[in-house]
Amino acid sequence: MTERTSPFGNYNFTVDLKGPHGPETPLGGFSDVSGLEFELTVSEYRSGNDPEMHVRKIPGLHKVGDVTLKRGVVKSDDLWAWISSARLKSVNAQRDVVVTMNDEAGSRVQAWTLRGCIPMKYTGPTFAAKGGGDVAMEELTLSIEGLEYNR
Repeated sequence: MTERTSPFGNYNFTVDLKGPHGPETPLGGFSDVSGLEFELTVSEYRSGNDPEMHVRKIPGLHKVGDVTLKRGVVKSDDLWAWISSARLKSVNAQRDVVVTMNDEAGSRVQAWTLRGCIPMKYTGPTFAAKGGGDVAMEELTLSIEGLEYNR
């Protein structure tokens, strides 16, 4: 089997929020996922008796960025239920969220597991009575504790 050399499109993905109804009942299709970031801090150190004039770089703590999900408003209160749970249950409302990238045939290519997610910010739609075909969009920003790559 040969490796694929052309990159995959960024339009074919799923988001599993591990909601109360399970992955077979999605909470609504998301149109955007942004903020999949990992950063490892590096400390520079030089021993005073090191014969070479350079610093050594020592890996330290790592952190992950906040992830933002966008979707068209649908008739569902599942996101609000999670937000309310986060307000009342604090850390006990954390979930693991899985973002999966698919190929053109819909088969899984790779996935990212966002560990310890909590809804941190919600932005509702902007309303405009001018008419037109714009979709009402909502945005949910998740604070995550860890990011894992799954092949």
